[in-house]
Amino acid sequence: MVARSMPSDSWSGNTCRKRHNNEKAHRPVCLFIYKGGHFRIFGLLKTVRYAILDIETTGGNANTDRITEIAIYLHDGERVVDEFVSLINPERRIPPFISRLTGIDDSMVAEAPRFFEVAKDIVKMTEGAVVVAHNAQFDYSFIREEYRSLGFTFSRDYLCTVRLSRKLLPGHRSYSLGNLCERLGITIENRHRAAGDALATVRLFEMLIANDRNGDILKSVKNDYLHLRFPPNIDRSLLDKLPESPGVYYLHNEDGSILYVGKSNNIRKRVLSHFVNKQNRKALELRNAIHDVTFTETGNELIALLLESDEIKKLQPRFNRAQRRTFFRFGIISETTEAGYFRLKPARVNAKDEPLVVCGSAEEARTMLERLCRKFQLCQKLCGLYDIQHACFQHSIGQCNGACVGKESAEAYNERVESAIASLRLQHPNFFLFGRGRTTGERSVVHVENGRYRGFGYADEGTGQLLDDLRSVITLRDDNRDIQRILRQQLMNTLPRNLLIYQDELRYE
Repeated sequence: MVARSMPSDSWSGNTCRKRHNNEKAHRPVCLFIYKGGHFRIFGLLKTVRYAILDIETTGGNANTDRITEIAIYLHDGERVVDEFVSLINPERRIPPFISRLTGIDDSMVAEAPRFFEVAKDIVKMTEGAVVVAHNAQFDYSFIREEYRSLGFTFSRDYLCTVRLSRKLLPGHRSYSLGNLCERLGITIENRHRAAGDALATVRLFEMLIANDRNGDILKSVKNDYLHLRFPPNIDRSLLDKLPESPGVYYLHNEDGSILYVGKSNNIRKRVLSHFVNKQNRKALELRNAIHDVTFTETGNELIALLLESDEIKKLQPRFNRAQRRTFFRFGIISETTEAGYFRLKPARVNAKDEPLVVCGSAEEARTMLERLCRKFQLCQKLCGLYDIQHACFQHSIGQCNGACVGKESAEAYNERVESAIASLRLQHPNFFLFGRGRTTGERSVVHVENGRYRGFGYADEGTGQLLDDLRSVITLRDDNRDIQRILRQQLMNTLPRNLLIYQDELRYE
């Protein structure tokens, strides 16, 4: 796969870009009344432009199919002021049934520009405009996915004329573009071609404006920033550049210092959550102090977790108070009763203790112990989950063998406790753990040596399994209880093909 980005000068073959003589920037959008075959101005609504568009594709799945044609008509609320129409080379074969529907075949798109060659034109034309389409989620998702493959986040406000038509033009049996336009007397030329369908959507949208008595059009605008509140010092264009991929993000204050470090499987979605309207006092304080956002893509959640933990403990950001700790206050400990039974129990721990496992809270420790009780049939009473004098409830329903009342021998019970303890440790002292990389052809590599976390790095998928080669890509990082907890949880769900276990201990220079 060839990495591509948007060129500075887009190719123009098979592309029509027509700027109308009456184009005006950000014309006032008015409410129109349709009388006697004419639209008449009723009142000012809002200064905005609409990018009314339609696309044709190789299929119906935005993740696997591609765009074959796009048409955009820029509308200022009164008339079309600019247009862009182009076939797109999807870089794959167009299925015959799609060609029969649209009339677009492989020969027609062979010399057409590929999407990345017209991407900049589309960005410029739609910037600051509300995207309008019939079944907008379909068109919008395809366009976003095309840009995502280029490493760019395409984000626009958008309106769906299907939903608007149901609200403003009720009573029709079908709201498909063809049926609705037929009922409304709108002629569609070149049906199932981008320009024909987009022009029909223009006429439909003008009719919807004329019927909008209560401002429903503006109320129906969808966007990623709806219900968000941004401080005056944040540049929203920064947010549009955030990737929708796993990684770690950094929130900076006015002088560039890091206020907060976070991780997510979707960096952009998580960062935007910091700007939601309903927040507590601490979250509001953080939101209002943000001036900049930076990020590091990691390729997968495990690396994001490891990097986040390392960065927080190293940078000590002001708003990461809970995660800054390098020790944990709770864990699971082991002791022996007078009758010789091994007893696991949740407890508060300090730096001098040697718990079997550390936890971020008392609730987390209790939940983990409950899971061990179910898996290994341990007694809830002996595990300190319930402070009772009689047999535990689990014994009454046959899920405890009676160690709590001496019916099961300490020897038999302790064997299961030892199995439970073994499950809390890293199963292998020396291993490499592989995951998805940041780009195609890359994989992440995590190294644990002699039970100690050494760090992570990235290698080409073609890199073999020679230990020295894998060691050479590792960036050394600190180990701590938090890291051990992350790795232990990860190993529970790791497929054997992603784990390389070895016997000989490696030495780092």
